[in-house]
Amino acid sequence: MFREPRVNTHKFSVGQTVRFTSSTVGRPGAGGTYKVVRLLPQEGDEQQYRIKSTNEAHERVARESQLDRIA
Repeated sequence: MFREPRVNTHKFSVGQTVRFTSSTVGRPGAGGTYKVVRLLPQEGDEQQYRIKSTNEAHERVARESQLDRIA
C-alpha cells in the first residue's frame, strides 16, 4: 500500500496577529505582538514564519512553537 507523505500545513496565515515568545536559548529576542508577513518552508518538523512588529524596523523568523494565537 502506497501512502502519500504527510505534509504539515501552517497554523497561522499571512496578516494574522500573533504573540511571539522568544527563546531563552541562543539569541534572545523581543517577545510581544507581531504580524505574520510571510509563510516560510518547514524546517525539520516545524513550520516557520517571517513576522514583523510595528515597534521594530526589521523582520524576524519564528518557529510555529514560538507563536500563539491572539483571541
